[in-house]
Amino acid sequence: MSEVYPGIHPSVNLNNFTSDEIKIIDKFKSEWYVTHGGEEIKLGSKSTYRYFLVKPLKNYQEMFNLEREIIVLFSPYAVFEPRTLDAIDYIAESFQSLRLEKVCSILISRDEQIEEELKELLKNDQESQILIPFNYKELIKNHDPYFIRNRLKKHFYTRDLFAFEAPLKKDLYFFGRNDLVNKIVNRHKSCENSGLFGLRKTGKTSVIFGVQRTLLKMEEHFVFIDCQSPSFHLRRWNRALYYLILEITKQNKLTLNLNPEVKYTEENAAFVFEHEISRIHKELGNKTLLIIFDEIENITFNISPSSHWRMDLDFVYFWQSLRSTFQKLDNVFSFLLVGTNPMCVESSSIKGFDNPIFNQFSYEYIPGFDVKQTREMVRKLGRIMGIRFDEILYSKLTEDYGGHPFLIRHVCSIINKNSSQERPTIVSKLIYNSAKDIFKREYSNYIEMILDVLKKFYSDEYKMLKFLALDDYDNFAKYEKISPTYTNHLLGYGIIDKWDEGYSFKIESVKDYLSEKHWYEKLELSQEEMLAEISKRRNDLEPKLRLIVRNQLLSNLGKEQASQIVLGIMGGWRKIRYNDISYNDLFNSSLSDIYFDDLRKIIIKKWDIFKNIFEIDKTELDSKLTAINKYRYDAHAKPITRNQMAYFRASISSIEEITDNFLT
Repeated sequence: MSEVYPGIHPSVNLNNFTSDEIKIIDKFKSEWYVTHGGEEIKLGSKSTYRYFLVKPLKNYQEMFNLEREIIVLFSPYAVFEPRTLDAIDYIAESFQSLRLEKVCSILISRDEQIEEELKELLKNDQESQILIPFNYKELIKNHDPYFIRNRLKKHFYTRDLFAFEAPLKKDLYFFGRNDLVNKIVNRHKSCENSGLFGLRKTGKTSVIFGVQRTLLKMEEHFVFIDCQSPSFHLRRWNRALYYLILEITKQNKLTLNLNPEVKYTEENAAFVFEHEISRIHKELGNKTLLIIFDEIENITFNISPSSHWRMDLDFVYFWQSLRSTFQKLDNVFSFLLVGTNPMCVESSSIKGFDNPIFNQFSYEYIPGFDVKQTREMVRKLGRIMGIRFDEILYSKLTEDYGGHPFLIRHVCSIINKNSSQERPTIVSKLIYNSAKDIFKREYSNYIEMILDVLKKFYSDEYKMLKFLALDDYDNFAKYEKISPTYTNHLLGYGIIDKWDEGYSFKIESVKDYLSEKHWYEKLELSQEEMLAEISKRRNDLEPKLRLIVRNQLLSNLGKEQASQIVLGIMGGWRKIRYNDISYNDLFNSSLSDIYFDDLRKIIIKKWDIFKNIFEIDKTELDSKLTAINKYRYDAHAKPITRNQMAYFRASISSIEEITDNFLT
């Protein structure tokens, strides 16, 4: 890229600018190259704006990853109006898309509160451009040579572009899915149906928005049906067809006298639907309509929240109607099914009837990012924020998080929060590893949310992941032999990879999460591992029991009587030594020699106080607590057998669950 020098292009016409605006342009041309300007933009009958374009010099290019020209808009009104931003969109549309920077624009207003006004306006718009606000007065009167640069720093470097939670509705920060969007659109143009499935937060809804944006640019038509809405899935199949027709007309702003809902009887619904969709097709200029069903599992047999879709034949009748109309009427509509669960297209029959959409169209799982796509997203967003990643980290991010864009962005968000506030800054492998540890420690709920699909719909596949995480390849192989669809789901969702040597995790963070969560279910343990588990779990349980015993005795007996119970259980020299310390200190392991077995004896002795907490037989509880304490010491003295380890686990697991539930 050729060097850019400060100045102004000779063709820029300054005649339309006010004297104040010319002073401001003079200030910009001292550290930018002014390439274009002079036209007035009129919005409505009253609002007039002026603008110019600037090209960043090398220092701005390096600091903010800016290469193309930037819109600088003058808003000459003392009170800022939100419609001012429409002028920026209008200007952007009048230039070739590759000429202008999409990520930012500069707004100069006479409103001296423009920064606060703009901040309030955009506070809930996570996908907005980075808008750099100035007011006329400060640009004219401020003579700090770094004033403009520092204002850009403030608005670029303080915004976390990685911290997106909601699906992306615009293409500004939309990465890595354009090929998938184009594939779906091209299939629709050929009047072919599509399906897209994936784990939660993999970007399915963002792809839907991408498809919609593409169709709008092509002046094509679509309708979006949110199957999660009770307004849809609570309807029976025949009335759901009416709802579909109603939404098509609403969303495409058609004015048609439709048949009323009462006409959609079970006998006539398919016929009425076919008639109405034919009328709509003509109103849409004979263009093919794309029907998008999102969250399709909500109208899928066996899993829908509504009983008639879940247990009756509504799914069969609904899709028989759509398929029949699709086959009878050429190029009238195609459909796109989107969801987490592909059961609706995988099952060949439903309650003894053929599935109308089994093997009827292509469907795919949304893929994870490869290293190139991860690099494109992380590098671009990071550089805008003044963060430069070491090249090796793009492959690390892809491997550790399986190309899952949601997880990758959130790890990068942690990196942003923990990186140097002096920007630009470079992210090293050490900083990355620190962020990875924080994510593992504090954001495991994201992994849990993603795996929820498997826990909810595919319990056997979830077990297989658990076995693989614990290196239990024998049990993994047993499930693989039961049904190839198990591994197909895990491969499709992009959680595991298949190699000649076997299977491995594609998302290492999922492996870490599962191995840690289910470590105590691992079967093949060395003596050292058994000893470590017994000691840790028993030591973790003891302070919880101590807290429960202390509080329950106190609340039921009072301090004096409770103290006597504890001292009586201790007996001997301990009773004498601790006779004068406070009740709370009796339960403080650093001030008192209170043992695990003391707690067991207190619970059993005062069973009436504790029975409602443990809700198991007194003898059974006594046996379990005795075993937990005994195996800890036995493990140090002699080898523990598998049967003994299994009994220890069964005993402590039930007590852990009881204590955790009570304390939380």
